[in-house]
Amino acid sequence: MPLDVLLADIAACRACAPYLPHTPRPVVRVGEETRLLICGQAPGRLVHETGLPFNDPSGNRLRDWMGVDRETFYGRPEIGVAAMAFCFPGTNPKGGDYPPPARCAALWRKPLLAALPNVELTLLVGSHAQAWALGERMRANMTDTVAAWRDHIDQGVLPLPHPSWRNTAWLRRNPWFEAEVAPYLRRRVAGILGS
Repeated sequence: MPLDVLLADIAACRACAPYLPHTPRPVVRVGEETRLLICGQAPGRLVHETGLPFNDPSGNRLRDWMGVDRETFYGRPEIGVAAMAFCFPGTNPKGGDYPPPARCAALWRKPLLAALPNVELTLLVGSHAQAWALGERMRANMTDTVAAWRDHIDQGVLPLPHPSWRNTAWLRRNPWFEAEVAPYLRRRVAGILGS
């Protein structure tokens, strides 16, 4: 299926409408020039309101890890964003957002990835994206999976923690991430963008 047709179908999708506390608003930002694909969990509330992926404090931290500014992140067609679920799943009363509904990935993930043949590197942001993409290759938990990041480079994927403020303590406990993974990511992003 041509990418423009697929994206129009995704934009019109209402498969999760009966399960969401709001009107669905699929947020996906990819194109035929996408070479770096960011796969997170699902849009947050601010992203749902604006329709712009990673338009929140998590996006600021992710852009820092990538070594790009906001203008580059949104202005370069080589950078694409397609989370495991395209709509905001709602806020859990116990804190944080609900996990991404599996039905979204079941409907759209394979056809979307097939329509993006130029992707060189996929960032698996958080455990939901890692579990889907890595399957049995995922380690016991997100920390172990990210720590084994070198094992996945040959497959064109890089597992990352979620850049949420909730993971600030995780980043303090795991200084190897900022020392090893983030510099590698910056080099790869610079290479993809030709900078």
